Amino acid sequence: MTKSVAFVGAGPTTLYALHALLSRGAGAAQITVFEASQTAGCGSPYSSDWNDRAMLSNIASIEIPPLRETLADWLATRTTPELEAMDVDRASLDERTFVPRIALGRYFESQFAIMVDQARAAGLNIEVRTGCRVIDAANRNEGLELTFMSPPSQRVTKAVFDHVVLATGHQWPSRQQTQPGYLLSPWPASVLAHISATNVGIRGSSLTAIDTAVALATSHGAFVQRDEQLVYQPGPDTEGFRITMMSRKGLLPEADFYFPLPHPPLAYCTPQAVAAAMDRGRVGLLDAVFDLFRRELIDLDPDYAAETGLQDATLETFAEAYFARRAAVDPFVWAVANLEEARANHAAKVTVAWRDAILRMHEVVAAIVPHLDTEQFDRFNRAFKPIFVDIYAGVPHESIERMLALHAAGKLEVLALGDDYEVDAHCPEGGARLTVEGATRHFPVFIEATGQAALSGIQFPFLSLLEQGIVRDEVANDAPDVVRGIAVDDSFRPVNAPLPIDRLFCLSLPFLMGRHPFAQGITSSHEMGGIVGRRLALILDTAKPAVDLAETAA
Repeated sequence: MTKSVAFVGAGPTTLYALHALLSRGAGAAQITVFEASQTAGCGSPYSSDWNDRAMLSNIASIEIPPLRETLADWLATRTTPELEAMDVDRASLDERTFVPRIALGRYFESQFAIMVDQARAAGLNIEVRTGCRVIDAANRNEGLELTFMSPPSQRVTKAVFDHVVLATGHQWPSRQQTQPGYLLSPWPASVLAHISATNVGIRGSSLTAIDTAVALATSHGAFVQRDEQLVYQPGPDTEGFRITMMSRKGLLPEADFYFPLPHPPLAYCTPQAVAAAMDRGRVGLLDAVFDLFRRELIDLDPDYAAETGLQDATLETFAEAYFARRAAVDPFVWAVANLEEARANHAAKVTVAWRDAILRMHEVVAAIVPHLDTEQFDRFNRAFKPIFVDIYAGVPHESIERMLALHAAGKLEVLALGDDYEVDAHCPEGGARLTVEGATRHFPVFIEATGQAALSGIQFPFLSLLEQGIVRDEVANDAPDVVRGIAVDDSFRPVNAPLPIDRLFCLSLPFLMGRHPFAQGITSSHEMGGIVGRRLALILDTAKPAVDLAETAA
């Protein structure tokens, strides 16, 4: 009997899941892919519908798990007009080049189309339904029923599938602007082009905030190269245009640093050592793993360990020491020195040991998050997570150049909010009022640009799955208000759900971030999509017996 499989969402996570499935053979399965937008493969983070041409991705070809071809190889075969349309300079291309988000999106679209064509040529029955929005999902006796709106009439249709993978990707507020001048997110970026040359507040100082600032800047001026230096040239009648980026620490992200790939193995903070710590139980788990982290850093970079007092540090005191030097320096002064260091290290292929060690450890340490009690979970989010995010969220050198150019032109400042501040988004004049330590400033335009937040089950887009008790939050008894993501197992299947095993897989990133705190990038899409794709390949191959879950997830 032919089995049917549906993927809801056609972004990178589905792309990698399909790649894993098709690489192992899908038998005679009927595969349907639903995608609300008009194109399949790219997802909203890399879509031309959502992003401005000036927005840069922060992952290079060398870091992207390959599909049919690498990003660098694909770009090398594009025509000059194609590259120009994506704002890509052929002369600068190599495996470590950062390209605009829309270029990465076009690459994923191409890889998706090639993969589907090859699967069809091999006899697989696969249907891709773009412009088709799934509005509900419900468990039935015969399978998982999807309700969707089909183009062009948007007629509501239902269909039942044996296996369904929900990979709906990022989820932003349905209304971008809740009142004049106050935006809950910068997406879609096309809205930013219509903002007047005024005083703009941006909450956030990471790549999302930088992208927002760049999109605003290019609508009111231009970045130009002058005497080997990037400068910002304001347009006419833009004297009132100013941007204030703000965050709790008031720090700019650091420039992308050089590291070798593949990464060398860790010595102390290994997956095996972390697993052993988890086996000993929850009590003291976070501190036990921090000790592994500490030993790794001391071994790899004793000078940095001595400078930060790591030998005698607690998690909290190290977190403070980690950011202390940057917090004591003007963020733009720090950015100049950091950019110079990063460029020199890339040119000489020099790796800063402590940075690389923390980068290598972030996914290993993340394995403990589902096992932390409420107190430890809170400590992880306050002290440990920001360190890892700061390292892996390094930004393209050009992004730092643009921030420096805006600042030099008098168009950008970065503000440290601390913990004692308030944003009033209900002021009658529009925008928002910011109050910090008793002082109040009004921004006619205020944009929330802190990136995708972890979401709770109540915000899950398919109501019937909530009502049927299939999708539910993973809740700690002593802290029911803490968002820890929906309850799924290591193969991303709902836990203790009233439906057959393997019928439903949940890969909707915002609802997994409580359990998988770093699950936002392409490498996470590859890892999670691969787990589900391999599982589907096993259960669709009726010639093979079912395997143990632990083996499947390995």
